[in-house]
Amino acid sequence: STTHERANIMAINIGGYNFDGPYGHTKDIENASGVYAILGRSGTSPWSIVDVGESGALRDRIDTHDRSPCWRRRGHAQLAAAVLYVPERQRMAIEQQLRGQLNPPCGEQ
Repeated sequence: STTHERANIMAINIGGYNFDGPYGHTKDIENASGVYAILGRSGTSPWSIVDVGESGALRDRIDTHDRSPCWRRRGHAQLAAAVLYVPERQRMAIEQQLRGQLNPPCGEQ
């Protein structure tokens, strides 16, 4: 397994990148530059990708996201966010790569 724990930080592999999370609440997410993945699941099923994006202020972006109604309409019992902290020049390329690879149901290219 490529997941690892750093001082009790959860990790989830998304598209070959080790994201921190999934976090059920954004209070655990830094307001920093990076890529986010919105994940959904019901019961004990595996997480599925709902949306992928990038921001210079991850916590604010997730909290006030214009696509959050789409996230909720997917019908998952549980939504969470996973984040990958990277500088601006990397985050846009990673977002495009993951969107192409994962084709999330919310959001447009």
